[in-house]
Amino acid sequence: MDTIHDDTCPSFEGTLELIGRRWTGSVLQAAAQGARRFGEYRALIDGISDRLLSQRLKELEAADLIERTVIPTTPVQIRYRLTPDGQALVNALQPLAQWSTRRASRPRRAEPAAAA
Repeated sequence: MDTIHDDTCPSFEGTLELIGRRWTGSVLQAAAQGARRFGEYRALIDGISDRLLSQRLKELEAADLIERTVIPTTPVQIRYRLTPDGQALVNALQPLAQWSTRRASRPRRAEPAAAA
């Protein structure tokens, strides 16, 4: 069996770290529904703070998964939407989301008795 090293796939590990952060999945799911303004994300994602939503949008933008578009109106509007890579990631995560839903609906096994 091959040994796995920390440097085997930093890109994969970095992606797992990014999508594993709190609220990232919810932001991606909301973005998958189409271009949205900040307030629309906040309304869709129950419980997320403005600060955390702003942080996640910036992280996803820096990772080229979300694109920020400034619309020069009065007042200025900013919309966020998935990039093609962001859409590909959402598509890749669908089987994981389905798996987690199935797993959550299964009856839990009894906890093993503690060793005395």
